[in-house]
Amino acid sequence: MNTATLDQSPRVLVVETDETLAQHVSSDLRESGYETAIAVDYATGIRQAKEFQPSLIVIDRMLAGESGLTLCNYLRTGGARMPVLLMMARDLVDDRIACLEAGADDYFLKPYRTEEFLRLVRLYLKPDTSTSEQLRFTDLVLDLATRRAIRQERVIDLTMKEFELLKCLMEHPREVLTREQILESVWGYDFMGESNVIEVYIRYLRLKIEDDGEKRLIQTVRGVGYVLREA
Repeated sequence: MNTATLDQSPRVLVVETDETLAQHVSSDLRESGYETAIAVDYATGIRQAKEFQPSLIVIDRMLAGESGLTLCNYLRTGGARMPVLLMMARDLVDDRIACLEAGADDYFLKPYRTEEFLRLVRLYLKPDTSTSEQLRFTDLVLDLATRRAIRQERVIDLTMKEFELLKCLMEHPREVLTREQILESVWGYDFMGESNVIEVYIRYLRLKIEDDGEKRLIQTVRGVGYVLREA
């Protein structure tokens, strides 16, 4: 879905039923150099995700008659790999877990704050300056250009945060990383996260890279963090 070419501005789709808020968000994005489209309901969001081919999607968790979580999950199930940001009214652990389990990469809170929102968008749409094309550990390969993992010739689609987490681990093979180190490296901004948020990502990564019963590579170091190594 993410097919923005090098000579055009990144495209951002805003799925928001509050048209005043949607216009405010869209205006802030355009002033920052992004091309935008607005969808005011669930069905339009699905259609625009296909037709507009956005580089990033912003979804309000509370859509009229539908859940933004459901829309996010639908897009991920359909193979969408661009970053998805959820706008949420609460910042409780259960809300964060629901956000991650729906396939969203991150979230920001209401009331809407322009600078906080744009900082998050820039974080996810920053150019990839990686010079190395691939990272390898045993039979696991991480392609930095496509942001996909490959294991036993099986291509594995990753969300942005899953990719960043796996990249962090693969850049430090056999080195135990604390939860604090992982939060700082993967999130890269003031994220007041709890360990169970990281555990959700680890669980989903394991499900993806061990889908065919392959040997476990991401090991838990109880009370400390995680390490990429063979058991």
